[in-house]
Amino acid sequence: MTSPADELDARVVGLFAVVNRRYAREAEAAATAQDLTPLQAKALLYSADPVPMRALAERLHAEPSNLTALVDRLEERGLAERRSGATDRRVKLVAATEAGHRAIAELRTAMPFATDPLGALDRDQRETLGRLLALIADEPWPADATP
Repeated sequence: MTSPADELDARVVGLFAVVNRRYAREAEAAATAQDLTPLQAKALLYSADPVPMRALAERLHAEPSNLTALVDRLEERGLAERRSGATDRRVKLVAATEAGHRAIAELRTAMPFATDPLGALDRDQRETLGRLLALIADEPWPADATP
């Protein structure tokens, strides 16, 4: 027999799954419409402003060596380019091209939920949710967190 606490936990965990599926379906559909994989679309979105390859790999939870082929494909499509860092030429930046910025705009239009999944929450609600998720994940939460 399940307790009310078990039922509440199941509902909350189920909602995590609903949010995740909604995010993933929307992002995948938007990527497919641009003839991109979901990972390529994420990389392109993150490169709207020039980003170091290593930072991009971290944001994508990918090994930097695996990112090379992904960025190669974006370059072949004319959506992104590699640049040298302004202060350290050894640092390679990935930056969206003009065509890449158009694709980014189309991606964002096609994925309103994935672009702003917390849009229904005000700042205080976002702060509370962030603190609760940090507690569950056993991660630190900055004293002056800004979403």
